[in-house]
Amino acid sequence: MSLQRGPGLAPASARPQRRRGRPVIERIACWSARHAKTAVFGWFGLVAAAFLAGQLLGTQNLQQYDPGQAGLGERILHQLHVTSPATESVLVQPRGKGAASLTFADDPQMRRATAAVATALRRLPFAATDISAPSTATDRLPSSGVSGRGRHGAHSSRGDAVSLISANGHSALVTFEVAGPHADVNSTVAADVAAVARVQAAYPDLIVAEAGSASTTAAGNSLLESDFHRAEFSAIPITLILLLVVFGAIIAAGLPVVLAASAVVATISLLAIPSLWLPIRSGTSEIVLILGMAVGVDYSLFYLRREREERAAGRSAAEALQIAAATSGRAIVISGLTVMISLAGLFLSGIELFTGMAFGTIVVVGVAVAGSLTVLPGLLSMLGDWADRGRIPVLGKRRTAARPSRLWAALIRRVVRHPLAWGGAAALALLILTVPALGIRLGNPLVDLPGNVPVAQTLARIDTAFPGRPAPAEVVATGRDLGGPTVRSAVAALEAHASATGPIRAPITVSSVASGRGLVLEVPLAGSGSGPVSNDALLTLQDQVLPETLGRIAGVSYAVTGNTAIDYDWDTTLRARTPIVFAVVAALAFLILMIAFRSLALPLVSVFLNLLSVGAAYGVITLIFQDGWLQGLFGVSGSTTIAQWVPLFMFVFLFGLSMDYHVFILSRIRERCTRGMSTGEALTSGIAASAGVVTSAAVIMVAVFSIFATLSFVDVKTLGVGLAVAVLIDATAVRGILVPAAMALLGERSWYLPRRLAWLPGWKLHDSDGDTRLAPQAAAARL
Repeated sequence: MSLQRGPGLAPASARPQRRRGRPVIERIACWSARHAKTAVFGWFGLVAAAFLAGQLLGTQNLQQYDPGQAGLGERILHQLHVTSPATESVLVQPRGKGAASLTFADDPQMRRATAAVATALRRLPFAATDISAPSTATDRLPSSGVSGRGRHGAHSSRGDAVSLISANGHSALVTFEVAGPHADVNSTVAADVAAVARVQAAYPDLIVAEAGSASTTAAGNSLLESDFHRAEFSAIPITLILLLVVFGAIIAAGLPVVLAASAVVATISLLAIPSLWLPIRSGTSEIVLILGMAVGVDYSLFYLRREREERAAGRSAAEALQIAAATSGRAIVISGLTVMISLAGLFLSGIELFTGMAFGTIVVVGVAVAGSLTVLPGLLSMLGDWADRGRIPVLGKRRTAARPSRLWAALIRRVVRHPLAWGGAAALALLILTVPALGIRLGNPLVDLPGNVPVAQTLARIDTAFPGRPAPAEVVATGRDLGGPTVRSAVAALEAHASATGPIRAPITVSSVASGRGLVLEVPLAGSGSGPVSNDALLTLQDQVLPETLGRIAGVSYAVTGNTAIDYDWDTTLRARTPIVFAVVAALAFLILMIAFRSLALPLVSVFLNLLSVGAAYGVITLIFQDGWLQGLFGVSGSTTIAQWVPLFMFVFLFGLSMDYHVFILSRIRERCTRGMSTGEALTSGIAASAGVVTSAAVIMVAVFSIFATLSFVDVKTLGVGLAVAVLIDATAVRGILVPAAMALLGERSWYLPRRLAWLPGWKLHDSDGDTRLAPQAAAARL
């Protein structure tokens, strides 16, 4: 019986017959090559099905809660269906020459513009309600509507009174609440913003601008959407251009882009499923896009370059695919598993913000690995020699065959001869870069928008003209008989702790919510809302005052939320959980590498070097985004802290991605050791042979991550710069100096594994095939 074969495959008689002993990775790749149409069309069918399912289900916008007691308070309020009204403020200020001498009392234009704003808003009963505008200098409004930060970086409407006209008379405010259902305020506020914009157009000599919780959120969502499209339309062309330089052929360059893009589309679509029970934020799509493009292209690049290298060495198409699966394919699986395990560390953080990010990034890496092992061999089998069609003049001839890098080989030889000097110098340089990270300060900005966004500028002007006290802490209480005398007595005892100079300030306000099923107590705290004074006041409230008052009543429970509590709980949760995440991720990465390479020393070296490169990246972002070095280059000004979520996310991200290069390089070195080379010889040969593909992959990944640095939000810029710097360090100082220096110092001890661990699976050092060319039969049983 004759066997059908796909284009480019050798006849059945020419194929290796050892099938049962082949690793599963190679069997999957060979099956895909033999059944190319099934693999390729099946893959794109699954992507289309995922896209259709995502469109039909739609990504749900579940409530996301902050960590700790603050998040518990938010959850209770949500369960009670208590929502704070979305408040907006319209600022009216003179501008231009003579503006400093104009006041609301003596400038009729300011008074007319203020009246015009109030009139325009009253004509929109479906969009604005509870409108307040100044008519005399004694008009008042709640102060934290202009100075306190709400739960999402916008301003709330609670606090003590302050005039609708600024103290110097140069500014006036019109305040209102956005009408309609709370879920629709971000779209409803657009009508209010448009009405204010029409008044601004009628009074060009004045500043007439709106800002508040709803307009800030709407501006942020619009900016996120714009950033996503910019990243989407930048990542693919940049990647394709760089791949054209790498491969010198249009079709070969397009294959990694197709695989990576399909993995991203499938993952973003599939996020609609976990969004039914997990909070998936819109920013998750940006991270999935960038990471998916980076790892998808990297994995394809490793596979394609090895397949091309084997074909250039005289192998048949079938043999080349088989060897690529047994070597690069295995390295891709090890790397992918390490990346996914690292990202899974985010689940240990105890912070819901990371849950959706972790899920999305793990899925996109898994999909990229699956595509590299299935659809990529299928596409290569279908295309055959057509993969090299569309060659770019000059580049096409030069890039078809991968050759060892003479530059890197010369560097490695020097490092191997003097490992202590070279390794010590490189390690010292990275340690110096790490030093600034020792002074890193974590925090959240009052408004999570770039300073050049109009609504953020308006908020800054309002805060300057109408300085006020920070928003109070909110104590949310639930239980039985909340209106009874016992609870009233406890509240009176709580009020007795308030003073003008103590940690708890007056006045304390009490509101019954949800038909008496809950109480919300607004408790002003000492300090500015953040920092040691406010944190000490919060702890006094949580640990002393409340246990002595509401805490003594059986059946009554409470939680403290509000801006100060949110910031404090974020900080304490991160401080408590970060060491756990670091330890678990490092330990699991160590185990994977120990099993993969049957060595104790190499995993220890890899983990240490990863920590060193992450530390250096932390130092760089601290210098730029905290200490102000080169901020102008990235369009940042006034940033003095690093966003709380960035360092932990960077760690799990980088710890996994750094393994890409470690695994691929160590695989090449190990491969040569199985052929009988010494560790020193294998170092020079393996790193030189992998230099082209690792450098290409690093350049592409740095370029893709650099897209983050061009986006609008400072925290996203910080993440992009940190990732790009760490990848650059890994691909140069770590790959070219520290890895060979460490292995040269260790010598054959690099492969040491205690006898009691000899049962571990993996790649044994002495290959029984004895074929120094790494024939397909040997490749089938070994990496």
